[in-house]
Amino acid sequence: MRAYLTPLALVCLASPAFAAKGDSTNVPVPPTLVGTAPETVLSKPIAPASGPAQTVVAAERVAPSWWHAFGSIALDTLVDRALLANNDIAVAKANLAQAHELARAARGGALPQADLGYNVERQRLSRTLSSPLNDPAPTVFSLHTAQVSVSYAPDLFGGNAARVRSAKAAERVAAERLVGQRNMIVANTILAVIQNAMLEAQETAASTALNSNRELLDLTRRREALGAVGKADVAAQELALASAETTLAGLERVRRTNLAVLSVLLGEDPGTNLPSLPALADLRLPDRLPLVLPSDLLAQRPDVAAAAATLEGAGADVKVAIAARLPVLSLSATAGGTAQTFSDMFRDGNPFWTLLGGLTAPLFHGGALKHQQKAAEAALEAAKANYRATALQSFADVSNALTALATDGDALDAAKRADDAASRNLDYAQRRLRIGVGGTFDVYVANAAAQSARSQAISAIAMRLSDSVALFTALGGNVQAEPK
Repeated sequence: MRAYLTPLALVCLASPAFAAKGDSTNVPVPPTLVGTAPETVLSKPIAPASGPAQTVVAAERVAPSWWHAFGSIALDTLVDRALLANNDIAVAKANLAQAHELARAARGGALPQADLGYNVERQRLSRTLSSPLNDPAPTVFSLHTAQVSVSYAPDLFGGNAARVRSAKAAERVAAERLVGQRNMIVANTILAVIQNAMLEAQETAASTALNSNRELLDLTRRREALGAVGKADVAAQELALASAETTLAGLERVRRTNLAVLSVLLGEDPGTNLPSLPALADLRLPDRLPLVLPSDLLAQRPDVAAAAATLEGAGADVKVAIAARLPVLSLSATAGGTAQTFSDMFRDGNPFWTLLGGLTAPLFHGGALKHQQKAAEAALEAAKANYRATALQSFADVSNALTALATDGDALDAAKRADDAASRNLDYAQRRLRIGVGGTFDVYVANAAAQSARSQAISAIAMRLSDSVALFTALGGNVQAEPK
């Protein structure tokens, strides 16, 4: 699985706790949820003065098409395209198909096996050898043989059943990974769209600052010609203009890189022209955010379900290893006929049959079977630890998303106040410069502060959108299937 380059893309892969069937090893009980829902989030809406409010609704499940809450048809279209054309999803679907066929093959291998055979043999014997034919004179003859063979190995100690359970568990792992891949692609696509909108807004602000710096440079050069300022003031303003140009170029580079990532998510070449992407103002902040109980969270997260299925498969593998050290009963039967001509194979005297039963027990394998069992037991312990870690991480993801949402409002208010104050300060500095009572250095400092404050304000708006995506994803994503 490929992850998007922002840490907000929480790749969440989920199902209830279970007990391993046919195995004495108990599956660990999922840990209890501690501190997942901060009181500050649940006790009141997230309502900053500078942006729309959000309400966390406890015990509400994630909607199957939760990205519609952002209110952008263009975004919905992009998500649909990603679900249909993304190559990582195609890989996960193929892996699921492979696991499904392997599970069916494992079930078939536990049933009786029947084979039909026919062969024809042409021989020439030496005259000095006794011929098996009625007439010993011919030395050249043909034999036609047709037979049916049936074999079956009764599952005395449950090894075959455990092998089937292991294959079914691997199929469930592949299925949950496909769900998780869809969730990740949806989240990363939305995050890429949000980042593009943020970068476009920052480019617009940087372009405005660049034009302002060009006007101030012209003004400073005219004042230099009049003797009102010196060359140092012109150089300072030239530095401000170059800095603004560098900022704009850097934003353009990051935006194009982000567009390349988005193209790959959509299954397109990075050079392909993308459809019109929504601007930051076109993306609506979801006003209702779901929050489920810990037991429901484990039932919704594909990564927890995949870890649970891996744990069950590891338990089954231990039983397979144990059964391999015990005796194996095999039964077989063969019936057919042999004759010189095809039509005589089943005439009187030519049919034959064989019944065979055998019991085989491992006597000496150099300790290989014992160590294979110990290896399977070690894999089971690793699967237990991985299940516990995955369950705990699911709680941590939700806790981190809620904490981020609770602080995003305060960060947005602070960024908006800083943006307003920096804009007023820049306006005052420019006015003083125009009337000849201020210096270009004051304008340079004010302009840099204003540019930084505006960029932070835009980032704070985008961060609320991104952290909303993170919460939906941390709760399992609930992406059912590709759009039709």
